[in-house]
Amino acid sequence: MNLLVSFLIAFTTISPVWPIGPNPLPGDPFVIVNKQTNEVAFIDDGIVQEVYKAATGKNAELTPEGMFTVTVKAINPYYRKKDIQGGAPNNPLGTRWIGFDALDTDGRTYGIHGTNQPWSIGLYISEGCIRLNNEDVEKLFDNVPIGTKVFITNQSSSFEQIAKEKRAIP
Repeated sequence: MNLLVSFLIAFTTISPVWPIGPNPLPGDPFVIVNKQTNEVAFIDDGIVQEVYKAATGKNAELTPEGMFTVTVKAINPYYRKKDIQGGAPNNPLGTRWIGFDALDTDGRTYGIHGTNQPWSIGLYISEGCIRLNNEDVEKLFDNVPIGTKVFITNQSSSFEQIAKEKRAIP
């Protein structure tokens, strides 16, 4: 019994898949949101794989900055605030939800999601989430597992520089 407990403690503290461990490790999937450029970068295998145009908060405080963890993913997410079913054309969350644990939330408050307002991409317009075009969030959704780290910043550094600082690129 003590061997099992020791294993579980060791696994949860050093495992690269455990959300509170030393993630990201070089090569792990990693997402960077830069509010200054309204862009989202997907890093995998130590390389910036994709950069997407995004929309972020109406003001700098609405989209929180820091390192977060993806905790929830949903296809055709339900929009609780206005009771709009997932997949409905008037659903502002679009076709995918990638929720993360910003400000001690459970991944259902802040997220990277699609939009039914593609004209809004590139603007400072959201209530705090990160909006992508539906086709972009669908690609990202397929490549981002639960536990992926999301770093949100507002700086002029390149995605490569930020990823190196955060150990996502060797």
